[in-house]
Amino acid sequence: MTKNEFDYKDYIRARFFPHIWCPGCGHGIVLSTLLRAVHELGLDKNEIVMTSGIGCSSRISGYVDFHSLHTIHGRALAFATGVKLSKPKLKAIVPMGDGDALAIGGNHFIHAARRNIDITAIVMNNKIYGMTGGQFSPLSGQGKKATTAPYTTIDNDFDVVELAKAAGATFVARSTVYHANEAKDVLKKGIDHKGFSVVEILTQCPTYYGRKNKEGNAAQMMEVFKTNTVKIGSKKLEKNPGLIQRGIFVQDTEKLEYCEAYDKTIETAMKGKA
Repeated sequence: MTKNEFDYKDYIRARFFPHIWCPGCGHGIVLSTLLRAVHELGLDKNEIVMTSGIGCSSRISGYVDFHSLHTIHGRALAFATGVKLSKPKLKAIVPMGDGDALAIGGNHFIHAARRNIDITAIVMNNKIYGMTGGQFSPLSGQGKKATTAPYTTIDNDFDVVELAKAAGATFVARSTVYHANEAKDVLKKGIDHKGFSVVEILTQCPTYYGRKNKEGNAAQMMEVFKTNTVKIGSKKLEKNPGLIQRGIFVQDTEKLEYCEAYDKTIETAMKGKA
């Protein structure tokens, strides 16, 4: 195989396939774009550690042929922080769903961003808890149906981008599974960035969210990502400010990364002892 050729078999644990995702789930596209991003960056598999919690999205860590940890619900970033501090040269990638990232895992999310530790957090936003039965999530938004909201939700949803920006993440981006090549390029930049990177990828759950909210099958849900999103600053926003913006919102290279700051503290402490 030449340097530019890509083969999924080089990056997956084939013995764990077929995967558990429902037909039409967008998470497979996220996996595909991630593997292509890793390939195009030229990263060795031994340079990567992937940490995940619990949920449909978290199964990715079992499917990739990288160093990986399948941990407990909502704590993936905490485990990844420990790994990164002990092995700072590794590229740490953390795929998360709605709950892992911003419900039970919300506290870890904002503090990882605040610390600016060199981890790439992939928030796979399908607006629902898929694995546990279709409950509404912090990303569902008002007026949506779920198994725990048969008369629609009344909770406001988080804006992942705005939350990540406010918490101090130094790379913040958004894309969708419809825009797979764009998502791949964004992931490449996020993984390559030195600091805490948040890449939100809008993905569909036709089994629960789509069915409950009568949004159609997987293809129809992906069509919504095409029509309801625009690139940052698009003129279409003048007529329809409710469109969701895609692209890179923050790319700060000035803020000191956490592991580097920690090394400086150790160096200062050792000089004091000497």
